[in-house]
Amino acid sequence: MDFAWSDEQTHLRESIASFARDELNDGLAERDRKGEFNREGWKKCARMGVHGLPVPVAYGGLGMDALTTVGVLESLGYGCEDNGLVFSINAHMWTLEMPLVGFGTDEQKKKFLPKLTSGEWIGANAMSEPGSGSDAYAMATTARKKGDVYLLNGSKVFCSNGPIADVYLAFANVDPALGANGVTGFLVERTAPGLALGKHTEKMGLRTSPMCEVFFEDCEVPEANRLGREGAGKMLFADSMSWERGCILASAVGTMRRLLETSVAYAKEREQFGQPIGKFQMVQSKLVDMQVRLDTARALLYQAAYQKSRGKSVYLEAAMAKLYISESWIECARHAMQVRGGYGYTVEYKIERELRDALGSTLYSGTSEIQRTIIASLMGL
Repeated sequence: MDFAWSDEQTHLRESIASFARDELNDGLAERDRKGEFNREGWKKCARMGVHGLPVPVAYGGLGMDALTTVGVLESLGYGCEDNGLVFSINAHMWTLEMPLVGFGTDEQKKKFLPKLTSGEWIGANAMSEPGSGSDAYAMATTARKKGDVYLLNGSKVFCSNGPIADVYLAFANVDPALGANGVTGFLVERTAPGLALGKHTEKMGLRTSPMCEVFFEDCEVPEANRLGREGAGKMLFADSMSWERGCILASAVGTMRRLLETSVAYAKEREQFGQPIGKFQMVQSKLVDMQVRLDTARALLYQAAYQKSRGKSVYLEAAMAKLYISESWIECARHAMQVRGGYGYTVEYKIERELRDALGSTLYSGTSEIQRTIIASLMGL
């Protein structure tokens, strides 16, 4: 398959990479230490159209197809070293915007999407619970209908963007006796009575992407804010995961490219035993492995996005892309550190942060083990 970019696509990708490199990296080391979100960078990305890449023009987006979208996000990851900011954008896009595009009423789309694509509002997803983990539908949070509102009760963990969000897509069960078939999605605004946020969750990596627990105590959600019909949460979440798993690591492919390029440059300049370390076979092997992983990861990413753009089911392709890119990102960061030796272990050389950020990718959006289980089932095993 020829994934050649048009002149328009190439210009957009190059513009995003240049913008990200010039506008999003200053002060990153300090923000990472403090766990601070770059709200100004968030707004700048919104002005560049990043937040609305796959959202229809009628609702404030750019109306790009999936392949163009991942290509632009790859360029964003290449230019932007703030993986936490990019992760927050992805969480906002795949777990709230696209469910709205796919399942929202016209009134819901008009109300929420323009504010989300413009960067005025920040979105979050509230699905994971303390006792559910990978068994996502085994949730304890309930939603009881009372007149024209639902009363939500329960708690959520690992809510990315939670501390700064203006609207949450929260999942609750309207009838626990139905199990997964009772799970329903709700658009819960920050001002909803009964919504409370837990303390900031400090993480190993992606520290500039804020996370917290979310609590619902008779939290009032208007019936008009139910996303889809009652019991449609399983279908809604599966569709969201298809988008998320297939696209969320597009920026990581750009990061892998940056890691490779800077590692090659370092290997050419750094001398040991009277010659550049790039002349040593063991160093060359690591750089070659990085190149192979980058090109293979990009191929899986583009294939999943291409099929998505054609309206095909990408459950298998998305799982393969998520599995391979996440594990390749970690290995590329690890090799980049090894090429630099002791310097790579220092904060000054930035690689230790890249490795910390990469490690989480085998956990969020479904662990590597879950991806392997999905792939195996689709192989008929």
